[in-house]
Amino acid sequence: MKPFVLGIAGGSGSGKSTVAKSILEALPAGAAVMLQQDHYYRPQTHLPPEERSKVNYDHPSALELDLLRVHVEGLMRGETILRPSYDFTTHDRLPEGVPIAPAPVLIIEGILVLADEALRSLFEVKLFVDTDADIRLMRRIRRDLEQRGRTFAQVRAQYYETVRPMHLAFVEPSKRFADIIIPEGGQNRVALDFLMSHVRSRL
Repeated sequence: MKPFVLGIAGGSGSGKSTVAKSILEALPAGAAVMLQQDHYYRPQTHLPPEERSKVNYDHPSALELDLLRVHVEGLMRGETILRPSYDFTTHDRLPEGVPIAPAPVLIIEGILVLADEALRSLFEVKLFVDTDADIRLMRRIRRDLEQRGRTFAQVRAQYYETVRPMHLAFVEPSKRFADIIIPEGGQNRVALDFLMSHVRSRL
């Protein structure tokens, strides 16, 4: 049976990960797997540590979206893939991959998953989580300070230099490809209940 492939995009801090995890938790164990775009950042081993933080990680070129597409296609064929892992503290890919087995529901999540045409074409349903910029920024600041070892000065500089410009150039325009737009992400229980009902019906 062909798996149900769901793509979830939205700006950094929009709540798309919360939406994706809500779907995973609402389904029986083994019914769904999630691939997060963040694991597919290109290795930065060739750069000294002080140069890695200067890379524009919000531009599509910073990601191996082709590899993500290949992995989605492999899961759709029923194959187990070896997903890369990324360390945001060191700005580099970890040497060990993570085996991901196929499942009836595939959830693909990331800020640029609807911006790439080849990847987007694999999604049966395309979602865009649309959250106000001030809320997204506050969530990003908290995440980067608490989980990714950043200083406030680093978060502020990255937001003005790359995050905001790349959001306007690539993320926001990809909203037009969405089948469903969810305002306020994981806080929108009506939209989440509707979405999970549809996903369950496919199982």
